[in-house]
Amino acid sequence: MLNKFLFKQVDNTSLIVFRVFFGLLICLEGFGAILTGWVKRTFVDPEFTFTFIGFEGILTPIQQTLRKPLLDFNLFGIEALNLANYTYGFYFYFALMGICGFLVMIGYKYRWSIGTFTVLWTTAYLMQKTSYNNHYYLLVLLCVFMWIVPAHHYLSVDAKKNPALKKIHMPNWVLWIFVLQLFIVYTYASVAKMYPDWISGEVTTNLMKGRKELPIVGEFLQQRWIHYTLAYVGIGFDLLVVPGLLWKPTRKFFFICSIIFHLFNSFVLHIGIFPYMSLALCLFFFEPKTIRNIFLKKKKIYKGKEIHKGKEIHLEDEIILPRYRKVIVPIFVIYFISQILLPLRHWTFEDDVLWTEEGHRLSWRMMLRSKAGYIQLKVIDKESRDSMYINPVTYIKPKQAARVAVKPDMLWQFVQFLKKDFAKKGTDIEVYAEGRVRVNNHPYQKLFDPTVDLAAEEWSHFSHHDWLLPFKSKYKTKKTTSKK
Repeated sequence: MLNKFLFKQVDNTSLIVFRVFFGLLICLEGFGAILTGWVKRTFVDPEFTFTFIGFEGILTPIQQTLRKPLLDFNLFGIEALNLANYTYGFYFYFALMGICGFLVMIGYKYRWSIGTFTVLWTTAYLMQKTSYNNHYYLLVLLCVFMWIVPAHHYLSVDAKKNPALKKIHMPNWVLWIFVLQLFIVYTYASVAKMYPDWISGEVTTNLMKGRKELPIVGEFLQQRWIHYTLAYVGIGFDLLVVPGLLWKPTRKFFFICSIIFHLFNSFVLHIGIFPYMSLALCLFFFEPKTIRNIFLKKKKIYKGKEIHKGKEIHLEDEIILPRYRKVIVPIFVIYFISQILLPLRHWTFEDDVLWTEEGHRLSWRMMLRSKAGYIQLKVIDKESRDSMYINPVTYIKPKQAARVAVKPDMLWQFVQFLKKDFAKKGTDIEVYAEGRVRVNNHPYQKLFDPTVDLAAEEWSHFSHHDWLLPFKSKYKTKKTTSKK
């Protein structure tokens, strides 16, 4: 039964059209990162970049290589060409991603093109956290999906050059891995919004305050009823959109809702290609006939396998059992179980994930809160006991310093950076963090224990850090006061 469901052959029109849109969007992502200055702000200008903890041994050499000048040499004592002050490596890196995206779109050397983009994008994702976005993580997963599926079997240069590759069908599992992944993403995004600050409209109010200067709609977005509408529409849309797209009677309605929802996000929230990627993923919910009539009118209709019995011709679902079936099923089971469990891991940590950030990443907790804070670091020479105060902005960019003030993992990384920097000068130090943090409109309070030497602390991915102080919610305070 499982084999029949997974390996039944279905029309591949949705996958083929999605590949074209996907390739176009990742092409724009690569070149757009350069043209908008994102590469410069994120990788070129900062002298220190916050990588994902645990990957430093791999990523630091890559960054050092990309930071080297393109050409820098002297000829007979005369400086022939000096580009030492320019870091071109990152620009070539993202330009290569743009080229790979274009090759994916046209289906040329598809496996190599999407494979190269996947490795480059995943590496770029892991190389920096200052501009962290859940959508960057989603793109990593989609790239892996696109790497393993047969998206180049039609309307591609590869299929044109090799007619034996051309097919109008695909295994049913290809369709359902995209649907299931979207269901997980949207469902967790909805459930995560079901907490007091979001339900009260506080989070959306703060979001819209930052959009006041938008042309035409800026002032309109400041109305209180808009904030409540956005809050509850956000919960409802995320929870219902995948079931609504799967059910034929509501499919068109939810697709129209998706267009409005994602275009609003694109215009107001400025989150890059991802609203359009989400719309492109809607292709997997429509009947192949509908997609073919819009995009591929000349493509043949796949109806299944013909069975000849005398003069009668019967059509039935064709099932092709590949050699890899005994491997792929356990892999997908493990993968989707991990996707279900990862967003739940924050419940294994003490205190609120909105406060400590422990278990926040890789969990589809998207745009759920605003966080602000200030911090200074007290540095003590272990030998002389002399002390000094350091503001992170004297070492790193303002945007990075703002993250250090509120994100425990980035603070810890910065402290380790300071420790190594002082060690180069022959000084062994202790570092204590003094500052306060605010989540949404809650009062400022201490997040980091100022009595703990962070330079001596180890980082753990799987256990709570005792130097993170508990969150005092204004809702809990009100409840306690009323009892008194």
